[in-house]
Amino acid sequence: MPQLDFYTQVRHGLPALLRQWLTIGQADEDRLALLLAETARVAKLGTPDATPSGATLKAWSEAPTAEEIPLWAPRTAVFLLNQMPARPSPQSEAEACAWAYCWLRNRTFESLTEAQEALPEHLHAPLGTAIDAAWQDQQGLRLV
Repeated sequence: MPQLDFYTQVRHGLPALLRQWLTIGQADEDRLALLLAETARVAKLGTPDATPSGATLKAWSEAPTAEEIPLWAPRTAVFLLNQMPARPSPQSEAEACAWAYCWLRNRTFESLTEAQEALPEHLHAPLGTAIDAAWQDQQGLRLV
């Protein structure tokens, strides 16, 4: 995966993370938006100024790119999706890039191997190439 494409893929994949949350979450959109915002605050994944409405969350999930999406939302979606017993995984290369990007933003890792090994087992294969690209991107200080 060329590095020049990585961040573009991330930007296109971030809405898909929110679609996963809306699809797999077992509540209405307003409740899922509330859970996302409160989890971001508690887990220190971001500080939403306000809790988005379900309609806002849905709009973010349908956006062509992530220009209007605050990063705390997809970061928190990855945090929550990784804990779900349904074992969701990315549905596209762009979503895998976004997932890997958020994975590295959510935690501190000393090495690529440590980041790979910390992934839930079911994500090792789906995020294999993407986590490598995300690590290279982060080492280039573009994830800051």
